[in-house]
Amino acid sequence: MKDGIYSLLKAKFLVSDDALKNWKFIVFLVVLGMVAIANNHQYDEKNYRITELSNQVKELRSEFVDRRSELMKLKMESTVAKKMESRNILPSEVPPVKIVVEDKESKKSFWDKLKIWQ
Repeated sequence: MKDGIYSLLKAKFLVSDDALKNWKFIVFLVVLGMVAIANNHQYDEKNYRITELSNQVKELRSEFVDRRSELMKLKMESTVAKKMESRNILPSEVPPVKIVVEDKESKKSFWDKLKIWQ
């Protein structure tokens, strides 16, 4: 047991006759570790990007709400009337009248319309 630990501490398994298979395994473990580290860095970078984009979406959404409320205020009849008073354009005191146009075909009976299709 003492010889096994002593040979491990002296790294005799790296310089012995069959050391090539040990070196291959060590290189494999190093490459695997590098891939794992690179994968972790890529994951963290994506997480930071997602957080940044989420914050940007929140800011844009709040700006959208602010702009929409401003637009609603500007579209109000009272606001438009105040702005038009400076140009001497006043709101109408006469309510609008609905114009109804009757089509001549709508007065025809069902049988007359059927004759047209034949």
